[in-house]
Amino acid sequence: MIAGALQARSPLMPSPPSSLAALRARYGARYRWLSLGTVMLGTIASIMASTIVNVAVPDMSQHFTLGQEQAQWLAAGFMAAMTVSMPLTPWLLERHGYRRTYMAAVLLLLAGSIAGGLANSYGLVLAMRVTEGLAAGVLQPIPAIIILRGFKPEEQGRAMGLFGFGVVLAPALGPSIGGVLVEWFGWRSIFFVASPFCLLALPLAWKLLPHSAPGGVEVNAAKVRLDLGGLALATLTILLGLNGLALLHGGSAMAGLSLLACSAGTLAAFIRHQRRTPHPLMRLDLFRHRRFALGALVAFVYGAALFGSTYLLPVFMQIALSLPPSQAGAVLLPAGIALAITIPLVGRSSTPSSRATFIFSGLVLLALSFALMLVVGRGTALTVITALAIVGRIGLGCILPSLNLAAMESVDTTLVAQGSSLINLLRQLGGATGVSLIGVFLAWRLEVAGSPTSLRAFHEAFLLLGLLTAAAAVAARGMRHARRV
Repeated sequence: MIAGALQARSPLMPSPPSSLAALRARYGARYRWLSLGTVMLGTIASIMASTIVNVAVPDMSQHFTLGQEQAQWLAAGFMAAMTVSMPLTPWLLERHGYRRTYMAAVLLLLAGSIAGGLANSYGLVLAMRVTEGLAAGVLQPIPAIIILRGFKPEEQGRAMGLFGFGVVLAPALGPSIGGVLVEWFGWRSIFFVASPFCLLALPLAWKLLPHSAPGGVEVNAAKVRLDLGGLALATLTILLGLNGLALLHGGSAMAGLSLLACSAGTLAAFIRHQRRTPHPLMRLDLFRHRRFALGALVAFVYGAALFGSTYLLPVFMQIALSLPPSQAGAVLLPAGIALAITIPLVGRSSTPSSRATFIFSGLVLLALSFALMLVVGRGTALTVITALAIVGRIGLGCILPSLNLAAMESVDTTLVAQGSSLINLLRQLGGATGVSLIGVFLAWRLEVAGSPTSLRAFHEAFLLLGLLTAAAAVAARGMRHARRV
């Protein structure tokens, strides 16, 4: 879908100077910041599309009469699609260049957002969530690639901090804006929130992004075959695994276990295929670097905890605590502001020797915030819930600017696009797994409790998230002692 859109060229719009050298000559030293700001807009739009829907899940469940297992696919479907398309980013950049790849993905995200808001059936809404996810998967690795290729090592922490500051405004403001929109205009309105960012990103990308591939390589000289076999096996692995998790609950445990077993089989086939093909979809030799391997493990487990909590927290406040959507979103706003302040501070302070320590400390704070949610009940003051959310978001602020940079320290610059995409892929795969796992686990515990508003069931889900985050902290501790190359 994205590759097809890339083939179209407008005969009425002459291309501006498009080589990396020409753009650098025109804009000077500020060009790297302008290009980073441009790709930030698409990433903000994709994150907004990802997170804002969670506030509308109860309203959409009522509108379409959805059960918990169906409702969680509104988030998990987006995450699964994002995970499937993310490995395509290095190939798309090499084959089509920054400008065409980025603009096609933004257009796809815009189309999915508008069509989702106009949809009249759950099936079409879910299809548009998948469309948005496909676009988001291509967009999200691009900023890290630009930072790692375009900025000096001493500037990368600052650039990642600035990028993180901009990106966290989406999840910080998204639930608050979404809560108000759902109350005033209904669930459809939240689909259109990403549209202004997309419309602003398109002309800036046309003007500021190079037509070339990473490193300034001309796309005509960088054509590589797409590993269709690897892509098919990766897609099967992800979809079989997520559907297997969803079927574990609801009287289909055997079917779920069978799908999980098939997912494990296709994963083994994928690994074997990647080792044998001359043009692999993923460079698995990256895992020979211990810091990268540990960083990848942290990314996966951290993604499961992060996105699982992003799904769980708004649902917990609306269903278990009976808060209206606007209040549920307002509780998360101060935490988002704390996150936005923490990220640039950590970005400026982090050095190659301190990044693993920041990651470990952040994961400890995040696990603590999940554990403390066990004391939250219907009589708990909103200030207490807000304070716990702030603790967790400060932890996230320590992790986000550091994870990609710490994992990539031992990786050759020629593998930056593959490595960055793989780290993002594993974080999103963890996120898709986490959303499905929490949705299924919560449905199971609510059924055991015999009440759809059981506090104990929600507390057990938060405890599971805390354990997952603690496991990621163990791997992050290993990164602190791994040798940097």
